[in-house]
Amino acid sequence: MTSPADPRDGAAPPAGPGLKLLAVTACPTGIAHTYMAAEKLTQAAEARGIAMKVETQGSIGAENVLTDNDVNAADGVIVAADKDVDLSRFGGKPVLVVGVAEGISDPDGLIDRVRQAPVHRGGSSSAGNAGGRGGSASGSGSGGGAGGAGAPGAAGARGGERSVGYKALMNGVSYMIPFVVVGGLLIAVSLALGGHPQADGGLVIPDGSFWKHVNDIGTIGFTLMVPVLSGYIAYAIGDRPALVPGMIGGWIANTGELYDSKSGAGFIGAIVTGFLAGYLVRWIKLVPVSRFVRPIMPIIVIPVVATSALGLFFIYVIGKPISWVFENLTDFLGGMTGTSAALLGVVLGLMIAFDMGGPVNKTAFLFGAGLVSKSPEVMGMCAAAIPVPPLGQGLATLLRRRFYSDQERETGLAALFMGFFGITEGAIPFAAARPATVIPANMLGGAVAGCIAGLASVGDNVPHGGPIVAVLGAVDGVVMFFVALLIGSAVTALTTVGLVTLGERRSGAGSAGTESAEEKLTVATAQQSVVPPQGGAAVAPQDAQGETASSAAVGTEAAEGASDVLSGYLTAETVGEQLSAAHKEAAVREMAALLERSGKVADSAGLVRAALAREEQGTTGLGEEIAIPHAKTDAVTAPVVGFARSAEGIEWGALDGTKARLVFMIAVPEAAAGDEHLRILSLLSRTLMDPAFRTRLLGAPDKETVLTTLAEIR
Repeated sequence: MTSPADPRDGAAPPAGPGLKLLAVTACPTGIAHTYMAAEKLTQAAEARGIAMKVETQGSIGAENVLTDNDVNAADGVIVAADKDVDLSRFGGKPVLVVGVAEGISDPDGLIDRVRQAPVHRGGSSSAGNAGGRGGSASGSGSGGGAGGAGAPGAAGARGGERSVGYKALMNGVSYMIPFVVVGGLLIAVSLALGGHPQADGGLVIPDGSFWKHVNDIGTIGFTLMVPVLSGYIAYAIGDRPALVPGMIGGWIANTGELYDSKSGAGFIGAIVTGFLAGYLVRWIKLVPVSRFVRPIMPIIVIPVVATSALGLFFIYVIGKPISWVFENLTDFLGGMTGTSAALLGVVLGLMIAFDMGGPVNKTAFLFGAGLVSKSPEVMGMCAAAIPVPPLGQGLATLLRRRFYSDQERETGLAALFMGFFGITEGAIPFAAARPATVIPANMLGGAVAGCIAGLASVGDNVPHGGPIVAVLGAVDGVVMFFVALLIGSAVTALTTVGLVTLGERRSGAGSAGTESAEEKLTVATAQQSVVPPQGGAAVAPQDAQGETASSAAVGTEAAEGASDVLSGYLTAETVGEQLSAAHKEAAVREMAALLERSGKVADSAGLVRAALAREEQGTTGLGEEIAIPHAKTDAVTAPVVGFARSAEGIEWGALDGTKARLVFMIAVPEAAAGDEHLRILSLLSRTLMDPAFRTRLLGAPDKETVLTTLAEIR
């Protein structure tokens, strides 16, 4: 594998005027550090008379996109990214791949090193989490770099691999969620509108009817969700050549008939095949081959070899243990029929909630279904546990909204709907994203529901579960059935919330609804790399009344011009020249009071709670004497931004050790939190990387000058 030359070897002098460079910056969530790196690289290039165009791949979308003409004229490309970036368009150009933190901390060094970077051979390789100094981008042939893997960064190999695994898993989950939602909702709707109650309490959709076809379409969605999960996990690790073996491997894992099992391995098997396929493809790429074979490696050789090897390995090696587990669990349950009903209910509830459609779940379900006519109480235990995972996880997204992204909250609502119809798979996206948290919580709630149903001798006369069977009259002991179901769901929801809260506090990682754990890692790295400023302009001391007389009398012209500052979200009313607070919490309260002057704050206390909750998840101190506390909350009725300075500085937890002297506060309603929140952050992040701008802002003598300076942010 080609390695970049070290500039210290003297291969070429430092880059100078006349050079034309391109860059791409991207951090996991595309918020502050994407734009901070872009601004640092641009500044470094301008200072040396080098032409540079930087494409930012942020959450708002790709901006300043590089064209084919840009690439053709470029002398080199710098990719400062901690997420997958497609490198195929840079074929024939020197490409230097590093982490986004290096784009912030060492832009001059990157400009010098890019000319010694290896020439990218084209193809479909991608870069992600390159992190380490001097990472290289190779082609997608035999020596090609792994698609989202990259080299471990400064945190060490161990941390780099964790990052790759996390991103790969999240990639698979994000592509799987639409299949779960569409499949589950179509099945539920078809049962609700097209199902005909039977004499025994069952629900049947007539063959050939319209709703049967709708049900069939939903079933296809459910069938595809497992191979999609596997395929896109593999894709994130091994790039496009890994997509086919990942998807086919996931299909094999979910099809038990291929390895003599009555049930497939479900989503857990898909996660296994996804990682196996991805790393298998990465390993095959490292095998040296003739240059004549390289063009067909990613489209023929790698997919065929990897798919065959993975499929046969699963059928002949992994599939046998799965079949053995299925058979022995059935025998184990058969031996428990004479024991305590409560104990049997606990065991069945644990199994139902464990893998949500996998071999353990199917064993418990088929055991209960086989005894429907002889012992409906056994199926009653299963029926009470079946809806607990989706109902519990859906309830958790309502209890702690800030821990979940918008997509997860929407999936939570769909999970509640699926839970009503007894579709356990509605909880799979949550379990796949947070297995160590969600699976134990699901099992605990399932065990409680099964135990209560067993103690109360709840009976189910049809092989199905969830509230729908009780509504249709198939359950004996309806009241206790709902008691078991509700208590079990509450236990799952509260346990999930507790474990997520504990995990966030221990790790300091951001919630899914704000910044992901990957973004927190990037933030920490970038903050450690930022060099503290060597002093700054002094801020004039203020009198006991806070603002000086001149700041209190801002002219009409300045007030009118302020409407242009950050799209009008920051106005004269929301600028305070001097913070009196000495600590972060007091500063947040003071900033909230400042925002309240705008008339857009409906609940000042609620805004403070939301901002402080965000601080608990990870500091918003960016270093360079900057802090940008922010909150997404319905305590404000419209986006609003405030700004104030601190003469002494406030300890904000920035990892570069600097105290915050420039404090911006952003608050947006939940409904408007998307692009506006990110756009404001990107504008601030870009501009505040300019030391001269920060110096002028710190030294502005009055509010009018502050507003004039801030109006430069575009």
